[in-house]
Amino acid sequence: MNAPREDYTALREECSPAVISVIIPTLDDERSLVPTLAALVAGAADGLIVEAIIADGGSTDGTEAVADIAGCRFYKGPADTGTRLAAAAAASKAPWLMFVRPGVVLDEGWIREVRSFLDQVARRGEADRRAAAFALGIDDYGLAAKARLAQARLGFLLGRGAEPGQGLLVSRDHYRALGGHGPGPQSEMALTRRLGPGRIVTLRSRATQIAR
Repeated sequence: MNAPREDYTALREECSPAVISVIIPTLDDERSLVPTLAALVAGAADGLIVEAIIADGGSTDGTEAVADIAGCRFYKGPADTGTRLAAAAAASKAPWLMFVRPGVVLDEGWIREVRSFLDQVARRGEADRRAAAFALGIDDYGLAAKARLAQARLGFLLGRGAEPGQGLLVSRDHYRALGGHGPGPQSEMALTRRLGPGRIVTLRSRATQIAR
């Protein structure tokens, strides 16, 4: 999954104005991590993803083995998710960070849309004040699924933050300026609340939780 360090400059110059470090928080997520990484492989092959960091909170299953097979960096951190995410972000290589939950699968076509977003903010000089989240996908049908989507959209518009399952794409400099993830169980939504709905672009591509 990770690009060699010596190839980093070439990837930036030839493929995109920015490349991404993907950060995934895990805790006994051996099975759910597999489909998430599988959906990201195309991004690494395309030159968009320079590395994937697994920020683990003490897994006792095969999570580390899955990460190793996929070529991910494996960071063993404390149980607190926000603290682990902040530490992984501090150790990342790329100028953009993409936080993704294990078990979440991105729609086909996400690479093209993410590239478009990165190109647009680069042209407009907005990397220090714009971020993006994927549209929330629900692996279900019926009224309950529709109600869940409506609740998430309303919460976002009211400033409660994007759902952690939507992922977050933010420049590393912007992330640092915001103070990154803080400790606590709501650290991911707290970060998106600090960003505010007016500064988060919701992409058309969905992030769907298909495994737990």
